[in-house]
Amino acid sequence: MNFENLGLSESLLKAVNDYGYTIPTPIQLQAIPAVLSGSDIMASAQTGTGKTAGFTLPLLQKLSQGPRASANQTRALILTPTRELAAQVHESIETYGKYENLRSTVVFGGVKINPQMMKLRGGVEILVATPGRLLDLYQQKAIRFDQVEVLILDEADRMLDMGFINDIKKILSYLPRQRQNLMFSATFSAEIQQLARGLLHNPVSINVAPMNTAAELVEQQLHPVDKGRKAELLSHLIRSEGWYQALVFSRTKHGANKLVKQLQMDGINAGAIHGNKSQAQRTKVLDQFKKGDLQILVATDIAARGIDIDQLPQVVNFDLPNVPEDYVHRIGRTGRAGTEGKAVSLVSADEVKLLKDIERVLKRQIPRVEIVGFEPRENLNSARPTSRPAPQQRRPEQRSARPAANGNSGNRSDSGSRNGGNSSSGAGRNAGAGRSAGAGNQPGRRTDSRRPQATQTVRKAPARTEVLSVW
Repeated sequence: MNFENLGLSESLLKAVNDYGYTIPTPIQLQAIPAVLSGSDIMASAQTGTGKTAGFTLPLLQKLSQGPRASANQTRALILTPTRELAAQVHESIETYGKYENLRSTVVFGGVKINPQMMKLRGGVEILVATPGRLLDLYQQKAIRFDQVEVLILDEADRMLDMGFINDIKKILSYLPRQRQNLMFSATFSAEIQQLARGLLHNPVSINVAPMNTAAELVEQQLHPVDKGRKAELLSHLIRSEGWYQALVFSRTKHGANKLVKQLQMDGINAGAIHGNKSQAQRTKVLDQFKKGDLQILVATDIAARGIDIDQLPQVVNFDLPNVPEDYVHRIGRTGRAGTEGKAVSLVSADEVKLLKDIERVLKRQIPRVEIVGFEPRENLNSARPTSRPAPQQRRPEQRSARPAANGNSGNRSDSGSRNGGNSSSGAGRNAGAGRSAGAGNQPGRRTDSRRPQATQTVRKAPARTEVLSVW
C-alpha cells in the first residue's frame, strides 16, 4: 500500500513525494486513517519508525478543511518534552504543510519569550510547545485554548520522566472537553497507561512493535573495559573503525563536557549538547553534526531527543543509562527509516546492575566483545552487581556544591526536570550519581589521600581493532 491509498489530499501527497517518501511505514498505515476518522489514539512505536509523520499528515488535512484560528488562539496543540524534539516536529509540519494555507509556530524555553508572544498574536492553526514555556505564555495571556480541536502528546513517557506530569494536568484543565486526543510514544510504562485512561476516550490502540524493544535493524554490541580507560577506547574505536559520524551518550552534563575535551585532545572533532548549553549553542552544534562538519556529538539523554538523522550509522553508550527504557531510545537514533545501524556500549564493572536491567527489558543478552589492549581487570560476568545510582541526602556539615551555570535562571528552560530545569537524566534521577562518564582514574594517579595507587603500565593499542573474545 502507498500514501495514495490512505485518503490524503493531493497537496499533501505532493509534499510527501517531494520529500522522497512513497511507501508508508507500519505506524503510518494504521495511524493516518485513525486520525482522519476523528478517533483518539494510543500509539506505541519505536523511535525512527515515522510516527511524527503518522500524526502530522492527517492533522494537516483535518485543519486545512476548517476556519483559521483567531488572535492568540490555536486549533491544534502538540506537546513535546524537549526543545530539540519540538523543533523537529515543527520542521515536519513545515515540510509536509508547505502547500497548505496553515500557520504554525514552535515555542520552548531557553530563549526570549517576546518573539514567541508576537508570533502568537495573530493566532496559529498548529502550536508545538514544551509544557513549561506554554504555561508561561498562558499566564501572560499570549495564548488561549478555547479553539483547540486536537491535542497531541509526543514522547509522553519522557515528559513524565522529566517531571512534567503536573504541568500536563494543568494544561489539560485549560483545554475544551470536546477534542481529539493523540498519544504517541516509543515506550508505554504503567504510569503512561494510567494517564491515557484518564485522557483518551475509546482510543484506537496501535502497537507496531512489542513495547520497550530495540529496533531489529540495529546491530548491538558491548565492549567490556575499565572505567578509567573508556575515553581511550572510544578514541581508538573512532580511528580504527573509521567512524565518520557517531552520536555518543553520556549520563551527565559534566561527563559530556569532559569527554569532548579528551576527544579534542586526541585530534577528534567533537562537540556536546546538554541542558546547560544555550539554545543557540545546541542548535549550532546539532546543525554542524547533521551536515557532517562535526564528527562526534556527545549528548545527554534529554538533549538527544529530537535528533533526527535518517542515516546515522553509529550510536555509542559511553555510560549505560540509569533507566533501562532509555537504552531503547538511545539506540533508536540509528537504524532509522529502514536503514541499518550499529550501537556500541562501553561497559565497566560498576555498571553490571544497569546492564542486567537493560538485558531484562530486551529479553536477550547483548553480545560482549573484548578489544585487544583494553581487556578489563574485572570480568563483567564475575563482577559484583552494584545498586543503581540514586539521589543521596547531603550531610549538613558538607559544603554545598556550587550551582551549575544557567543563563536562563529566571525562565523555565524545558531542558531538564521541572525541579530547576537543570537535570540531564530526567526527574528522579541523580545527574551526578556515581563518577562522571570518562572521569575514571588514570593509571598511576593517586585517588585516595590515604593510600597511593600502584602505577600500571597501559599497553599501546594496536593500529586496528582486534577481537579477543566473544562471550
